[in-house]
Amino acid sequence: MGRIVAVCISEKKGTQKRDVGTGRLIEHFGLEGDAHAGKWHRQVSLLARESADIMREKGLTIKDGDFGENIVTEGIELKSLPIGTVLKIGDDITIRITQI
Repeated sequence: MGRIVAVCISEKKGTQKRDVGTGRLIEHFGLEGDAHAGKWHRQVSLLARESADIMREKGLTIKDGDFGENIVTEGIELKSLPIGTVLKIGDDITIRITQI
């Protein structure tokens, strides 16, 4: 079972996302307080911690949010999930993969 290890937002477009620890997902909108949330074709961006760790191993100094991701996961092979996959977060939230 995977887990969420970071929740990142940017309050204004053009600024770096930062880990805020927790967040509130709004249906068909995205992460509350994130400047990129809205009624777009995608509301939330996910990144696997394992993918970021590969970049770190290559010498890149990065923090959660540096790739524009809203949610950083651990233990989920996001890149291997087909479009249409539904991920469950807690008891009440589902996220559908619409783009890779």
